[in-house]
Amino acid sequence: MFNEDQDYLNNDKFLNNQTIDRLIKIIHNNPNDVIKIFSLLKSYKAISIFRVLDFSTKKKIIKGLPSIKKMELLNNLSVDDRIDFLEKMPENLLKDLIKYLNTEDKCKTLTYLGYPKNSVGRFMIPYYIAVQETWSVQEVLDYIRQEVKNSDVIEIVYVVDKKGKLIYDIKIREFLLVDPNTKVSDIINDQYTDTLNITDTEEKATKIFSMSNRISLPVIDDQNFLLGIVTVDDILWVLNENYREDFQKIGGMEALNQSYLNVPLYKLIKKRAGWLILLFIGEMLTTTVMQKFSSVIEKAVVLALFIPLVVSSGGNSGSQAASLIIQAMALGEVKIKDWWIVMRREIICGFFLGGILGFTGFIRVVAWHKINLFNYGTHWLLVGLTVFFSLIGVVLWGTLSGSMLPFIIKKLRGDPASSSAPFVATLVDVVGLIIYFSISYLLLNGALL
Repeated sequence: MFNEDQDYLNNDKFLNNQTIDRLIKIIHNNPNDVIKIFSLLKSYKAISIFRVLDFSTKKKIIKGLPSIKKMELLNNLSVDDRIDFLEKMPENLLKDLIKYLNTEDKCKTLTYLGYPKNSVGRFMIPYYIAVQETWSVQEVLDYIRQEVKNSDVIEIVYVVDKKGKLIYDIKIREFLLVDPNTKVSDIINDQYTDTLNITDTEEKATKIFSMSNRISLPVIDDQNFLLGIVTVDDILWVLNENYREDFQKIGGMEALNQSYLNVPLYKLIKKRAGWLILLFIGEMLTTTVMQKFSSVIEKAVVLALFIPLVVSSGGNSGSQAASLIIQAMALGEVKIKDWWIVMRREIICGFFLGGILGFTGFIRVVAWHKINLFNYGTHWLLVGLTVFFSLIGVVLWGTLSGSMLPFIIKKLRGDPASSSAPFVATLVDVVGLIIYFSISYLLLNGALL
């Protein structure tokens, strides 16, 4: 419809009557007209759409808009949305965009850009309702009516001293259930108020939110000065971003940090090639191991039949263990100091899981031989036992390596998600073959070998 009739591009009334979802579809269908569309949109609609677009489209819009529209858009974005956008801009463009901000927002933005990456300070909202404990409830309610236009979050009222240090926070309903002449200090109880420090990590903030059952939490500095708040919406956004990044890393590639269809093809190849080359080099070791044991395979060709079965079982168990530990680390359930507990648990799990798979493999060899589906030769029982013990060893190694790699990478200050399933599988393939052929040699030496 819109591709056939471009008249709507000159009709600001038509565009501003569309829903946000509809406008996003129009922009996606007409990427070359995105600047013209934004120049016609009212401020509140432009902001609502801008914050959900991918970075490349945002960059295109902000570079192409007239100065007045550019200034209006940047100054009306929420602080966290503005920071998220500006921190990805090249330094030369960032310096140019900063000058469009008003004095107050420029100061806040420059301050926020100084906070460590992935810290609470990067997505904190500087707007909140703060009152003093000497006020009456009526004064608080009058103040809220006056200031609510400057804040979207009024579920919590924060009590501060004259210097601005946080004393307590009170749900707004508490002010509605008491006499208007009641002092704020009379409402305060001795319960502990959960807080976030400005330098706390996203992971710590997420954990505190999950334990506190709150819509928002105050952010303080080391001197207990109230600096802003973090809402549960911000935490959900952080979780979604981290989930997408970790999921891509677990798949064995660098994080894209933007939607798949908007990633340039050369960048998509670049982000995937590095891991694939590394994994390919790792798999070369598998070939080296098989060459080393080629004489064993020549004497007992039947052993080659079970290589995929044994090796893949180790890789699968390793991937399982790695995924479980990475998730537990992300949720704060497991820390580096817990490595010994995890190792003991995974050794036991690996032994029993390997025993279950080994017994299944042994039954398969016996059954196939007995019902004449395949002739494993006169030493079929030894072949079955080789599969049995090999699966125990390989699966045990898989669970052990898969569970320990995240700890090692975390200790080296890396991202545990980087101990991805493909990486674990490659490691288990190499060592798994050594285990398989070593057990084969021990059991079949003097028989098949």
